[in-house]
Amino acid sequence: MKIHETSSAAIFLHTEGDALVLVSSDGERKRALPAGALDAVMKRYGLPLEDDVKLSEIDALDVGEGARLRHVRHLARFDVIAKDWLVYERAGEEPLCALATTVAGALDYLAKVPLEGS
Repeated sequence: MKIHETSSAAIFLHTEGDALVLVSSDGERKRALPAGALDAVMKRYGLPLEDDVKLSEIDALDVGEGARLRHVRHLARFDVIAKDWLVYERAGEEPLCALATTVAGALDYLAKVPLEGS
């Protein structure tokens, strides 16, 4: 699923077994995320959705353990161009929404950080 795009590149999030993997649009950069990275990033940057917000769903990805990530687009009344957002849904918890560029940047950073003991 594409989670962010600029004029020169795109970042995709895929599942490989139980792992989440970030892949660049050119396919040259492919990095596994540390366990719990998506959950931590969405809890850090995400906010609850307002009840009356209208979203256009672009894509969705089952990220395991009863969680789902949706790529949505929203055009606010004061915006000229719609913005991409990611909505993180976990069973029994309130969905969290964060700007896609923020989430992609945080996940990209976490994918680069060496894990302890490696």
